[in-house]
Amino acid sequence: MAAPKSVVNLTVHGIGTPVRELDPGEDEVWVTVDQFEELLDAVTGRPDVRLTFDDGNASDLDIALPHLVKRGLTAQFFIAAGLLGRPGRLAPDGVRELAQAGMSIGSHGWAHCDWRRLAPGQVHQELVEANRVLEKLADRPVSEVSIPFGSYDRHVLRRLKAADVTRAYTSDGGDARPHSWLQARTSLRSTIDSAWISDVLDGEPSIPRRARRIAARTVKRLRG
Repeated sequence: MAAPKSVVNLTVHGIGTPVRELDPGEDEVWVTVDQFEELLDAVTGRPDVRLTFDDGNASDLDIALPHLVKRGLTAQFFIAAGLLGRPGRLAPDGVRELAQAGMSIGSHGWAHCDWRRLAPGQVHQELVEANRVLEKLADRPVSEVSIPFGSYDRHVLRRLKAADVTRAYTSDGGDARPHSWLQARTSLRSTIDSAWISDVLDGEPSIPRRARRIAARTVKRLRG
């Protein structure tokens, strides 16, 4: 089978009933188990779709992993290393279990903060130390990251490259070239349904919509 010319990267944040107090607005990116299963059924067997998970919520292990394994799917879990073990979050053993089940582990930084607003003393912990902690738990290199809140500029990208990050995932929406260093993603939202899934996976964006996405990504890369 020929490699796809473009891929759709999807982001899952939380599934089911939250077992911790959510941050303001965070409920908008949580989905039900039924919504999650419908999505998995739609992407099974599609090499042009990548599944990613952000934040390191307990539902990654308790809900997502069994459903992924059942369908023979793999995914990449981007985890905020400094939040491990907190109520409603993955425990360190959970990271090990995900890795042992064949899932990829990436970094979502340390404290889930905006990388455009890091103090000088935070940079090493967010972009280097977090990866090292996750490497020890996963027992494999961790060199890919997802950018918290999708917030980046040229300074963030420069710091990531200096930290030897091999791929960075954003929240810019739309498709991406499979091997690009910067990967756009589309986040699942609490309102998703079969029509949304079909549009994201197979819909052709209008020329104005595609132009707006390209313009927004260009502004982010150059600003700062």
